[in-house]
Amino acid sequence: MTHQTRAELSRLLKDVLEKTGTEVRLTPRGGEETKFTLTYCGEGVEAYIGGTGAEAEQTAKLVNYLVQNADAHEVLPDKAEYLKNILLGEGSGWYIYRFLTKFNLSDGACFAVELLIPKRIGEALSHIESCLSAPSDMAVQMDDTHLVVVKFMEAEETPLEFGHFLSQSLYEELGIKASIGIGCEMKSFLEIASSYRQASTAVRVSTLFRSDFKVHTYREYLLVKMLEDLPKDRLKEYMEQFYVESAEEVFEDADMMETAERFLENSLNISETSRDLFMHRNTLMYRLDKIERITGLNIRKFSDAVTFRVITILYKLLNP
Repeated sequence: MTHQTRAELSRLLKDVLEKTGTEVRLTPRGGEETKFTLTYCGEGVEAYIGGTGAEAEQTAKLVNYLVQNADAHEVLPDKAEYLKNILLGEGSGWYIYRFLTKFNLSDGACFAVELLIPKRIGEALSHIESCLSAPSDMAVQMDDTHLVVVKFMEAEETPLEFGHFLSQSLYEELGIKASIGIGCEMKSFLEIASSYRQASTAVRVSTLFRSDFKVHTYREYLLVKMLEDLPKDRLKEYMEQFYVESAEEVFEDADMMETAERFLENSLNISETSRDLFMHRNTLMYRLDKIERITGLNIRKFSDAVTFRVITILYKLLNP
């Protein structure tokens, strides 16, 4: 039995444990246990279960039957539907391993990227698939406006660089502006559903701060996610503690908020923000001064910028 087949069998036995509660080992542990031959992929391998006697022998026969017929009554979905199920957290580790085996994909460190596509999603999917060079990289359409890319790690490219590459390529080739969220890197494809949830959160939360059509990582919004998970009563308490009189005047002004958000995104850099907004430096300074007059917070200072960010998050969460 090859190493790959043996590893596949081990994963299947984990699934048997989840479904039946019976632990099957491929090496003896000692003590009272029953040895039997397990047949998989036409090959026999010695296996062991705890206990002895007629009941243990019957359990061994049941396990052997389950292993031999693991795929007999299950119609596996096509690749796109299969991948969607995995991203949505459906299926066990064995289900995921079978996906890798069925489509001859190698496991490894990877991450998920979600793209919010406002138009021509079919064309966008075809274009993205043409941009994926590694054989294990995949793209799938989740619904009418969302695509997900599974990207396996490469030494020469960071996840953020890859996100910017997708954004630029879609705009240059198709004229499509996409909001892009990047999940954290996972050590194995078995954990890709977690990275997908993070990428989806980054896209969703970015809309709260008028940061659509940009590339965002989950880590950028970790503070937002932490506060979002708190009960609303607790959020209201925090808002009262951080409350700044007349702050709503800034929060409800689209131009003021865009200026503030871009300034924060650009690490409090005046010149960078001016270029990003196509705004004269003096106009930018005037708006920052106005924010300070209204809120009492000079967001050109790091400490005040942090306070402004927290108040903004609380306000957005309480006033979606």
